[in-house]
Amino acid sequence: MTTDHKTYDAPAHVTAIAPYQAGKPIEELAREFGLDPARIVKLASNENPLGIPDSARQAMLKLVGGLGRYPDPNGFDLKSALSKRYNLPLEWITLGNGSNDILELVALALLDAGTSAVYAQHSFAVYRLATQARGARHIVVPARDYGHDLDAMLAAIEPDTRVVFIANPNNPTGTFQPAARIEAFLEQVHARHGNRVVVVLDEAYNEYLEPELRFDSTTWVKRFPNLVVSRTFSKAYGLAGLRVGFAAAQPGLTDILNRVRQPFNVNSLAQAAAIASLADTDFQERSYQVNKEGKAQLCQAFDALGLKYVPSFGNFVLVHVGDAPRINLELLKRGVIVRPVAGDGLPEFLRVSIGLPEENETFIAALKQILKS
Repeated sequence: MTTDHKTYDAPAHVTAIAPYQAGKPIEELAREFGLDPARIVKLASNENPLGIPDSARQAMLKLVGGLGRYPDPNGFDLKSALSKRYNLPLEWITLGNGSNDILELVALALLDAGTSAVYAQHSFAVYRLATQARGARHIVVPARDYGHDLDAMLAAIEPDTRVVFIANPNNPTGTFQPAARIEAFLEQVHARHGNRVVVVLDEAYNEYLEPELRFDSTTWVKRFPNLVVSRTFSKAYGLAGLRVGFAAAQPGLTDILNRVRQPFNVNSLAQAAAIASLADTDFQERSYQVNKEGKAQLCQAFDALGLKYVPSFGNFVLVHVGDAPRINLELLKRGVIVRPVAGDGLPEFLRVSIGLPEENETFIAALKQILKS
């Protein structure tokens, strides 16, 4: 039995939401096309192809016997580890059920029907969804070279603006803004608007940057009371299925976020795994190297095929294939899952996550076959 949502008295801004479309699960594709799940390659959700680190696995096994208890609602041990890593007080850290949760918390705390949020065209879909869910107004700034036009975003801030979302590196395009540009933007926003406009710097892919491009944005939190830096354990740390993220911000902001945060939003296993993976520098280095080599593997293949792509600073590559719906369907038939991005305003592109060498090669071979046909 089905019921039309129009029969319920839900707010119009909620019923207007197009739900987030996650990458197709392996099991779903196997059912659709009668494929062997073990032979399917998933390069759709920017997951770490190395999987979960053994250090995190062992940390979780030690806790299994205590799962009848609620998790620590304040995440003291995980916050302590993050505090030590980033040299921040515990009360400057907010934990989230993935960094997606952090973005939702910011929107829930700061946006309503009388406010607006600024974000870039072709940026993370959750900015649009979180803004829409609060009934706030969207100010979408046209992209520049598939990335953020920070000057235009600064100019787009209006009197009712409360939040500016910046993804760096950006998903789904993979573009990157260097430290000097971000810092200058933060200085200008705070000088013009004070704490009225909160800037969310979403750094889900930060660990994949080349060493010479890395910078510690958490130090800016000490200078800018209107800044929230968001990070995740879902990518380089290999914990996508556990959902752990965190935010760094001054205590005035963390107090507001914690007023709307669910009390047990990060479970016990996730907290333990995050502590272990944070300390596992060997795994982090392997994740970086596998990604670097896999990115080169994909880009070399795209060059050989004459396909244009956006140079990426994350763990995925956005490639222009033309008839993306057809090519995506043909890839699915061959057991390869990538990410169509028409919903992000890029109908002729596919976003391809970087996998293990053999996974990348399976995708490349399938793409070559499709393009020849």
